Amino acid sequence: MNKSELLASMAEKSQLTKAESERALNAFLKTVEEALVKGEKVQLVGFGTFEARERKAREGRNPRNPEQVIKIPKSKAPVFKAGKSLKEAVNK
Repeated sequence: MNKSELLASMAEKSQLTKAESERALNAFLKTVEEALVKGEKVQLVGFGTFEARERKAREGRNPRNPEQVIKIPKSKAPVFKAGKSLKEAVNK
């Protein structure tokens, strides 16, 4: 499912127009992004949790030249952990 298909489904289920659904989805995505940038978690009970996790600095190998060791700096990565209800629904 891509974004336009998701918007069409949201509009149908919520009885909103596609434009209203798009504004709602964009607002949700922007809100989650802003919370993660601040280092906050976004927890939706039954659905899951969005959070930013810290990755440590490490050494890696250049795929084109495996002998060459490169330093990979520390970074943050967005992570989604599915909630119990979502896991159960998917596994039915």
